[in-house]
Amino acid sequence: MTRLRFLGGALALVSLVACDGLKEAFSSHVDVAARAGSQELSVQELADLLGKSRVPIRKEVAQSIADAWVNYQLLGVAAANGDSLNDDKLIDEVMWPVYTSAKTNKFYKQVSDKWVTDTSDATASAAFEKGDLLAARHILFQVPAGQDADTLAVMQKAEGVRKRATTANFAALAKEYGTDGTKDVGGDLGVFPPSAMVPEFSRAVAALKPGEIGPLVRTQFGYHIVRRSTYAEAKGPFLQQFAQRQRFVAESTYITGLETEGKVDVKETAAKTVKAVAADPNEHENDRTVVATSRLGNFTAAQVARWINGFPNPDQIRGQIAQAPDSLMKTFVLNLLRNELILDAAEKANVTTDSAETAEIRNSFKGLVGNVWAGLGIAPSALGDSAKNKGEKARLAASRIDEYLGRLVNGEAQFVEVPAPLVQALHKKYDWKINSAALDKAVADAQPIRAKADSARASQTPPSAVPVPGATPPSADTGARK
Repeated sequence: MTRLRFLGGALALVSLVACDGLKEAFSSHVDVAARAGSQELSVQELADLLGKSRVPIRKEVAQSIADAWVNYQLLGVAAANGDSLNDDKLIDEVMWPVYTSAKTNKFYKQVSDKWVTDTSDATASAAFEKGDLLAARHILFQVPAGQDADTLAVMQKAEGVRKRATTANFAALAKEYGTDGTKDVGGDLGVFPPSAMVPEFSRAVAALKPGEIGPLVRTQFGYHIVRRSTYAEAKGPFLQQFAQRQRFVAESTYITGLETEGKVDVKETAAKTVKAVAADPNEHENDRTVVATSRLGNFTAAQVARWINGFPNPDQIRGQIAQAPDSLMKTFVLNLLRNELILDAAEKANVTTDSAETAEIRNSFKGLVGNVWAGLGIAPSALGDSAKNKGEKARLAASRIDEYLGRLVNGEAQFVEVPAPLVQALHKKYDWKINSAALDKAVADAQPIRAKADSARASQTPPSAVPVPGATPPSADTGARK
């Protein structure tokens, strides 16, 4: 809860930003699937990668290959230029989720330190009696599924044990007769909110006085003998959860106040817009379509795209949005606006990272570049051993990347991940583009290539060992043993 609920932990960032001029010039070249700097991935090359491998021939797979090719080739361009992307302004821009997380955590501490929790015995014992949180032990007699004839026998057995149960022997009876995991701890269920249990069980516990053993309770799990714990018995864990509950209420009250003061209004068309953005966030990076409004102004599709790309698993988030009903999109937008309002409050409170934190964040980015260069075998030092000038280095890097990608698609090389902030930095600094129409053509062209490759593989497969006249018969006991 707490900070995780306040605003998710350190975020990752993937944002694909293309130059408008390059986009216009590129759209007419349907024979080029992707471009990174001066390097091009032709439709034929992409079709060959798809067709000659065993990967599914689908557009989303072609897109993934093109994405990887662009990222790797841009790293090659940077390596040839000796550019380690060591630009603090650029680094700070692409590492915004990490800065956001750091500031939010600091601000949360400032705010939450002011929240008062009252765990005095008078307050806590009154809350315990009221049933805001419950504590109980039980003895479960499970009823076999679909065996209604046994239900009466189980109930009678449970009732017989219940009549014997007392405060003194309850734990021992639970160990002897219980049929679930709690029997090993004397049936102790600990402290729990009423919503944590099935309704009929929670109602039965709440109806008892502390220390009292109630009548049998029937639930979907079977028959329960229930004893509500006393405050003295549950005091330790109860106080801990009681304090957490008070902080949860304080946090919810604070956030509700932010939203109320923020005058948040989500547009009726938000669901349609959010789903369109999730389908392709990169196409909406400059989309000013208004999704919601608040005292901060318009909240646009471009901001939705930025947040989606900023979450730790953007592809997973996109898939969840695609599958989710439209009715949940309002809640999603409200959560994003809540984050915006919290960040605004943090800025007004002058919450920022100190020099040590900033240096740590920047250094963490700088280490990414060298690691990926090394994984691809295109570190500037490695290129310098075989190439003399920038042009030769660029060609050598491109060649090594193409060779690596071919092995990767064929399952002959380990995947070298380009971390999300590094992807964004490369995309911001260098020209690149992926041509959607050309991907469609590559997928179509890959089909006959795959058919030919499959046929060739089939012709090279050794024939099955089928007995023919004159062949040596198998031994008499073949297949007789297990």
